[in-house]
Amino acid sequence: MAGVYRAEHLGSFLRPAELLAARAAGLPAGRLAELEDRHVLRVLARQRELGFEVVTDGELRRRNFMSDFVEAVEGFDLGDAVSRSWQGAAGAAPVSSVTGIVTGTLRPLRRLTGHEWPFLRAQAGGPVKMTLPSATQFPAIAYKRGVTDRVYATHSDLLWDVVSILRAEVRALAEEGVAYIQIDAPRYSYYLDPRWREHIRTEMGLDPAAALDEAIRADNACLEGARRPGLTLAIHLCCGNNRSHWYAEGGYDPIAEKLFTTLDVDRLLLEYDDERSGTFAPLRFVPRDRMVVLGLVTSKRPELESADALARRIDEATRHVPLERLALSPQCGFASTMEGNLLTEEAQWAKLELVVSTARRVWG
Repeated sequence: MAGVYRAEHLGSFLRPAELLAARAAGLPAGRLAELEDRHVLRVLARQRELGFEVVTDGELRRRNFMSDFVEAVEGFDLGDAVSRSWQGAAGAAPVSSVTGIVTGTLRPLRRLTGHEWPFLRAQAGGPVKMTLPSATQFPAIAYKRGVTDRVYATHSDLLWDVVSILRAEVRALAEEGVAYIQIDAPRYSYYLDPRWREHIRTEMGLDPAAALDEAIRADNACLEGARRPGLTLAIHLCCGNNRSHWYAEGGYDPIAEKLFTTLDVDRLLLEYDDERSGTFAPLRFVPRDRMVVLGLVTSKRPELESADALARRIDEATRHVPLERLALSPQCGFASTMEGNLLTEEAQWAKLELVVSTARRVWG
């Protein structure tokens, strides 16, 4: 049976200044790994201290939430990028979108999480969550016309090569006893926002309805064959998270019935930290065998939410999903890129402490 986990977080933590400086200075790999080990042990201890039942390494070894894939797979040019636009709060600094593009046939060089999971398995002292990017991420941001199409004729051809690599990693983690696998899938937000639906149609040359169907098949294929007793499979949906910026807006209404009923997961981790995410009404489509993790605490701003307000919003969500099938989390990670969102580590830990204390208040 998958874990219940009433309080959880999305995986990534703000990188300490010491670690960012070491990377910028080009610290030799061995010494950098020692520094990463020390900070991973620190964040593991802090999570246990706060009361989280499942822990992560904070993605402290990654450049961004998908760099495990890019750095372990041959075929990317990290010096080129597909341009993207971001939106942010007033006063937020502009965001760069430096993401590699696919220039060659994808070929795994090593395990995607081979530099993370063994250390965690030995040191976590309890259930571990491993996060992986959705396969749908790469056709959306790493496919460049005139370059990638020399290798992969279509976005779909690239997608299914990515699926084969991710599926192998998911199965390996499951066989090795990981407790929780989370797929991070921000690209579903393309189907919520009219501006991005038009992008799918005109820039990617795809029919949005057909592309959505294929995206769901791809994510399900990555998890195929992974189920084990005690293993939790989850997917996280958000509208972008980079230096407190986002790129899409809209409620889940246009895709909720299809998405929530056909994704083969135990838990849906959903962004719900402000009005951009719409209402809880789409939750009525969530099947009875799935839990919903409400991302009510924002990782984008430092201001601490009210526990009373969080409890009221959870109660509001029970109009559509029973309380026993709900849980609480921040809406996204605190550092989907290593530069992190625009708040301090102190604010980060305060928000995570609030998640745990509110969960105890609501569920006991």
